[in-house]
Amino acid sequence: MIRRLQSLALLLLVGGLLFAAPAQAQKIGYTNQQLILVNMPEYTNVQQQLQQEAQRQQQELQQEQQQFQQRLQTYQRQQSLLADSVKARREQELRQQQQQLQQSAAQREQELAQRERELMQPLLEELQTAISDVSSQQDIDFVVRTEALLYVAENTDSAVDITVDVARQLGIEVPEEGTEPEPSVDMGGTDTP
Repeated sequence: MIRRLQSLALLLLVGGLLFAAPAQAQKIGYTNQQLILVNMPEYTNVQQQLQQEAQRQQQELQQEQQQFQQRLQTYQRQQSLLADSVKARREQELRQQQQQLQQSAAQREQELAQRERELMQPLLEELQTAISDVSSQQDIDFVVRTEALLYVAENTDSAVDITVDVARQLGIEVPEEGTEPEPSVDMGGTDTP
């Protein structure tokens, strides 16, 4: 949702600037950042590190869940033999342990997301620097993500796909075909980077 709002705000800003200064031709660049990112050698390392971290966290969570299940099964076996006060105390302990398990899962998810941001930050900064360099070299006034681009006239010189140029600036290769924007419809699915 936030990404959609950011994209809309960016489009309104670009549109407003284009209409505000019609006397001066403005050059817009667009780039497929995701295509470039996934072709960066460092990206594979980041993904491997994240996968290892996710597996480690999943194993720890599974161990905690197994401990909870064992306690629950023990309680269920002994339930008929326990006094009401002991039953109430054990049920309270089981509820607390279940809540802690849910909190632990949420915390692990947050930690993994934070770790992803930390690992991706240098790549995104490197990508942004390359976009800035290419934009300066080609006298581009604005750069938008390909995903935010709704339409580009085929015979225009005011909108330029700089994906391949940015990739070259980073010393990587990306396929030249398929970098053109393709229409897409988001039916309310999840936001993707």
